[in-house]
Amino acid sequence: PGETQIESDRRMILEKISLLKGRLKQIDRQNETQRKNRTELIRVALVGYTNVGKSTIMNMLSKSEVFAENKLFATLDTTVRKVVIENLPFLLSDTVGFIRKLPHHLVECFKSTLDEVREADILIHVVDVSHPNFEDQINVVNETLKDLGARDKETIVVFNKIDAYVSPETLNEDEEPVKLTLDDFKKSWMASNNAPAIFISATLKENLDEFKQLLYDKVVALHTQRYPYDKLLY
Repeated sequence: PGETQIESDRRMILEKISLLKGRLKQIDRQNETQRKNRTELIRVALVGYTNVGKSTIMNMLSKSEVFAENKLFATLDTTVRKVVIENLPFLLSDTVGFIRKLPHHLVECFKSTLDEVREADILIHVVDVSHPNFEDQINVVNETLKDLGARDKETIVVFNKIDAYVSPETLNEDEEPVKLTLDDFKKSWMASNNAPAIFISATLKENLDEFKQLLYDKVVALHTQRYPYDKLLY
């Protein structure tokens, strides 16, 4: 008997999947070659939960136009730009936003962007501090980084969207409800975490100079360690 319509459709879909997997492998090989050719520059990767403002920060630092939209997985591929702060160039990658329990069938699609995270020298962990569950999102990202073997990398935590922060209600020592201000959270975070942190608004350009200085200090320290006689530093 001849092939039914359903069987024909299934065969065409499987052929399409096979073709796309082949293209993904080709892209992975190309990206791996490109990464090998970038070894002389410090590599910095933006990481964070989806929709926290990574692409906006990428655009601000690199003065380029990376697609930035308030949607899940607005950034699906990896964008890499050469950035120069003062006299020091480095590479900055914008990666796909992490989510809780990323479906296994999507992991292969995101392999290229996850490789950028694994091979980065410094991570910028961007947090949407205006989100009511931002602390849970921090934990999801940290667990994902741990799974990738990247949890112990040099990291700067950037709390973004401070202009939209809403003080949550919590209980004080007397079990009385109080509002947790942004300053209260800053003090609490700084007291209990070793990773350097900065609080900014990328859209309103608040505290961006402090952020750039912190990033520059981290990059130049690593660059000096790796290339002590680099004329760019003198």
